[in-house]
Amino acid sequence: MSDFISDFWSHYVTYLSLLSIAACGLLLWLTARGRTAGAADNTTGHVWDEDLREMNNPMPRWWMGLFVLTIVFALAYLVAYPGLGKYPGELGWSTEAEYAKEVAKADRELAPVYAAFTALPAEKVAVDPQAMAIGERLFLNNCAQCHGSDARGSKGFPNLTDGDWLYGGSPDKIRESIHLGRTGVMPPMAAAVGTPEDVKNIANYVLSLSGSPHDSLRAGLGKAKFNACAACHGVGGVGNTALGAPRLNDKVWLHGYGQEAIMAIINSGKTSAMPAQQGRLTEAQIHVLAAYVWGLSNKQAAAH
Repeated sequence: MSDFISDFWSHYVTYLSLLSIAACGLLLWLTARGRTAGAADNTTGHVWDEDLREMNNPMPRWWMGLFVLTIVFALAYLVAYPGLGKYPGELGWSTEAEYAKEVAKADRELAPVYAAFTALPAEKVAVDPQAMAIGERLFLNNCAQCHGSDARGSKGFPNLTDGDWLYGGSPDKIRESIHLGRTGVMPPMAAAVGTPEDVKNIANYVLSLSGSPHDSLRAGLGKAKFNACAACHGVGGVGNTALGAPRLNDKVWLHGYGQEAIMAIINSGKTSAMPAQQGRLTEAQIHVLAAYVWGLSNKQAAAH
């Protein structure tokens, strides 16, 4: 409730909750006030299936007591726990604190398991079956939403099973990416390279770098204009891991393939972000996860 920018909903929930409890108490009091007049045989006069008659007996006191206890319990609960808008409750309980407590408990229980791996380099961790089983679960819980359960990614999300790395594929670089996150920004470059025809020429030159189908005449014209792109992507499109600028001379296309896709990025730019996992995962978990991810693209090295 504290996330709302106005107090309206806090007051609304508070008043509605208290009015509902008051209405239940009023209904109980009105029901218990008197007894509906019945027939001489102590029935209400209602008959079902020819001979089933409803008796005009009062509600048992123990049953009435249960209703009263329910109202008392509801009021006590709303005093002790958060339930009345922004009121936090006298016990100070919250879902965030409960979650943090459960996470801390799990971390303490798993600490001995992770301790066996934190002292080992990632290359050694990557060949340990238990560590890789843990790494796989960490990956599925924290990374698969973007990179896929098979880690092969999709449009806009890198494939982690090949050798193409924007920021470097060493265990330390992977750990850094997981720990701090990454934000890749390519600004719109249309104004820097010239006319729409120049943009199309550069797109064909980029396609030529990887041997992809292209217009060779346009590619030749676009080579000179590529200087505006080489500042990040390097001469010949070799990429720059220090900047996270992708290679353009292979056939890995993160944001789409073909002339139109390349032109769209030149014209509009592209911003990609990977959230930092520090604070969500412990250092030991990041170490195991980095080893698992490294092993995905270094299966032969990990096997030895």
